[in-house]
Amino acid sequence: MTSSPTLITGVCPHDCPDTCAWQITVDPATGRAIRIQGRPDHPITRGRLCGKVDRYLERTYHPDRLTTPLKRVGPKGAGRFQPIGWEQAIREISERLGEIVARYGSEAVMPFSYAGTMGVLQGEGMAARFFNRLGATRLARTICAQAGFEGFQYVTGRVIGPAPGDFAHAQLILIWGNNTLTSNMHLWPFILQARKRGAPVIVIDPARTRTARAADEWIPIRPGTDGALALAMMHVIVAEDLVDRDYVRLYTTGFEALQARVQAFPPAWAEEMTGVPAERIVRLAREYAAARPAVIRVNYGLQRHAAGGMAMRNIATLPALVGHWRYRGGGVMLSASGAFHLDKSALKRTGLLGERQPRTLNMIRLGDALSLDPERRARAHYAPRPVDRKPAPEDAGPPVMALMVYNSNPAAVAPDQNAVRAGLAREDLLTVVLEHFQTDTADYADYVLPATTQLEHWDILKPYGHLYLALNRPAIAPVGESLSNSEIFRRLARGMGFDDDAFGQDDVSILREFIEAQTHPTMAGITWERLLAEGFVRLTLPEPFLPFAEGFPTDDGKCQLYSQRMADDGYDPLPAWTPPNWLSSQSQIPNSKSKIQNPNFLTLISPPAHNFLNTTFANLARFRRREGEPLVWIHPEDARARDISEGDAVILENENGRVQLTARVTEDVMPGVLLAPTIWWAKLSSDGRNVNWLVSQDETDMGGSPTFYDVQVTVQKTSTLSGPS
Repeated sequence: MTSSPTLITGVCPHDCPDTCAWQITVDPATGRAIRIQGRPDHPITRGRLCGKVDRYLERTYHPDRLTTPLKRVGPKGAGRFQPIGWEQAIREISERLGEIVARYGSEAVMPFSYAGTMGVLQGEGMAARFFNRLGATRLARTICAQAGFEGFQYVTGRVIGPAPGDFAHAQLILIWGNNTLTSNMHLWPFILQARKRGAPVIVIDPARTRTARAADEWIPIRPGTDGALALAMMHVIVAEDLVDRDYVRLYTTGFEALQARVQAFPPAWAEEMTGVPAERIVRLAREYAAARPAVIRVNYGLQRHAAGGMAMRNIATLPALVGHWRYRGGGVMLSASGAFHLDKSALKRTGLLGERQPRTLNMIRLGDALSLDPERRARAHYAPRPVDRKPAPEDAGPPVMALMVYNSNPAAVAPDQNAVRAGLAREDLLTVVLEHFQTDTADYADYVLPATTQLEHWDILKPYGHLYLALNRPAIAPVGESLSNSEIFRRLARGMGFDDDAFGQDDVSILREFIEAQTHPTMAGITWERLLAEGFVRLTLPEPFLPFAEGFPTDDGKCQLYSQRMADDGYDPLPAWTPPNWLSSQSQIPNSKSKIQNPNFLTLISPPAHNFLNTTFANLARFRRREGEPLVWIHPEDARARDISEGDAVILENENGRVQLTARVTEDVMPGVLLAPTIWWAKLSSDGRNVNWLVSQDETDMGGSPTFYDVQVTVQKTSTLSGPS
């Protein structure tokens, strides 16, 4: 008698706001997963998986999957390894770490990780315990959204927005710097519901993305000038008295000061900055104020420039002026993260640090962090506010002698790849990489440790696009000799002689303890037993959820139109205009025809490729075929000026390096702007590089985030070049 297939529930681990609930069908005879599908009962994701995760089984069982520990046998970067056993790997790594700590101190060990998995345990759970016990350098995980989060929080006190389903109740939807159909696909059905009721959908973006093509209107805007558009909209709202005076009186601080400030930013001024016609700015402000309500969906791209924090601060100010927070479906959505008041102290065992206060280095300055030059190492220290100061070189701490990489691929994703690769190539640097595949970073490792995928381990996921906490159950046994991140760090802890009880707990015990430790009212009724039985549970919040209808989680309970906390941190306390680097570097402001003083330079942005998720999936043939090849979009005007035609091989170059791409000549990008969908693995590109070779280690105005979309480059056909590349 044949057993029926087993159905195991879980949740997608990847860096996406949707955090889809899934179910895995397992053949009981072989223990092999044979089907993946979305759970149809999830209120947000509703049984649909994206085109990447829909093929997750291919990734799990891919023939290139790492299944045994590896030790380097060739030069760093060559990617030559030999298999070794776990016992040998743990012993040798532990011995090397012990020697480094004894000679240089524990701060000479540095973790590097981000969102390869968004799970609380396999992300920064057991890993945090290990590094806290060791006293290692701490990592400021700034590479994605910190600038926007800081700007948003200065206004509202917490990063919260309307629930996805409430978008269906909006009368106007502004999708501002967000390619929803690529990066947040499960929000789109709710947007379509509003559209069927008559709500216009307007996309504000430098490029006509998939979402812009599906919307009612695309408003092109120059990269990094979103803050100027928001200021001009405020100007119109105040000048024409479109303000919700009652809401402003009850729930905001500093309106009079803001009223005086925005007089300096009329639409005609904003047109010069943004390229958006002044008359369209006026109509947009009127339409926005008149809707009952309007909702803005912003995303992380529009804050990846030198003034990204202030840009988000300006946009986050808009809904309070016109009272949109009062209504279901009104406000602005950056992330739902702030709705989750999760206490992670027991999970991470912060007490293991004791009285130690290790330095914190900024992940976007990995190239500087890995340098043996103390001046550069001092620059890598995390000092995100104007009142913060980076240390003197003599106080920068020891050189990084051990780099532990998990849930990330810094040799592809980090800025200033020349500096990153130089650091990774150091023969005296111990590099340990936990991975599924032999990535660009793994090629530089001394040891590569095979990690499990989401089908093979326990975890809990907090989404950042909706309000449902989810449990992931392992559906299959680990493939080959792979181990979960949590188990790898357990074994490393034992290898280092750490006998704390924190390293004796199994995964289920840790996750159960984590849930039982939660005391915030939003977690009331969410138990381990419920998660086991149901798979996902909504936070205990009102329905509908109107986060700021009657106040804000700020010091005075009001929206900070004027922020004393910003002033204390060294910022302008009011909405302000700070240009992106590419614009401030020009001695002449671009006019409405997008001419700049030096026409040789164009501004490069590099949003996510539709078929990759950061660098995940970028090594699989199916997804590379879908994506085609590394492209750069260029407007016909800019192409003609450079004698570039569709399909030409072109070189993008600046002081940081040069990259070869293939030209796509299209009016889907503004004049003066280049767009390169990313992130391609460098070693799978024609010249062994990707666009992050062109990005500096410059930081944003808030949060110490990267300036991925604030890059000036020249572009020319390869046939016109001479000299070495």
